[in-house]
Amino acid sequence: MTFEDALRYGKRTLKGADVPDFRLDAWYLMEYACKIDRSYYYLHAQEDMAETAFQEYGLLLKKRCERVPLQYITGSQEFMGLEFKVNSHVLIPRQDTETLVEEALKVLEPGMEILDLCTGSGCIIISLMRHAGKEIFGTASDISKKAVLLAKENAKKNQVEVNLVRSDLFQNLEGKYDMIVSNPPYVPTGAIGTLMPEVKDFEPREALDGKEDGMYFYREIVHKGRDFLKSNGYLYFEVGHDQGRRVAFLMEENGFRNVKVVKDLAGNGRVVCGNLPSVR
Repeated sequence: MTFEDALRYGKRTLKGADVPDFRLDAWYLMEYACKIDRSYYYLHAQEDMAETAFQEYGLLLKKRCERVPLQYITGSQEFMGLEFKVNSHVLIPRQDTETLVEEALKVLEPGMEILDLCTGSGCIIISLMRHAGKEIFGTASDISKKAVLLAKENAKKNQVEVNLVRSDLFQNLEGKYDMIVSNPPYVPTGAIGTLMPEVKDFEPREALDGKEDGMYFYREIVHKGRDFLKSNGYLYFEVGHDQGRRVAFLMEENGFRNVKVVKDLAGNGRVVCGNLPSVR
């Protein structure tokens, strides 16, 4: 079977399983199975694919038809121009979260100490440190031991030094920080079953479940985070598309000032941020 025929087969197979973006996924899986790029494909499209490569391609297609996320199959996801290892112990980094990083970068100053709660793959803190253009100090935590281990791999891969701690929010943390950033679990428990199969069946539930109303972790971080922020310290959250006003009100109720909701590229409120002028 030629490369062109195999790609056509891949698209047809994924389309038949109602896989979103089946054209792109068929290509990415071929690229991964055959270790080729588009230039190679266009030069060799009419040549036969090695039988072992086609067998591997078929196995990958089968996984994707079962709705295993593409990124868990390939073990990689791009975020803020950087490559991150991913597996089923962490959420897959998404473009929406880049809005959080971009907003936080606007206020970073040399020497700042940053804390990333619920770090998962480490994509937020690592991207901040790589793109800051100045020396900052990063600490990140996650309740999952396997997530912390993966974040350590990603820090090494992207050549940054991050202090990574296994912790249930602030439990094993100490000191005060100039900024806390977090993309916490924020899906209401009852809504998890309505998510795409790739999310509800494969991404870690503890990284999705924001308890009954989806607001549990925002309340915990806002209330307890005051004790971990320096005067004029910043708090930056990613939020669900319908949570911006509630999280903003929560922050204002707890003494944060200059609170604002920032929209993502799709026009949804995606980031809520503010600062704490003085710590009680």
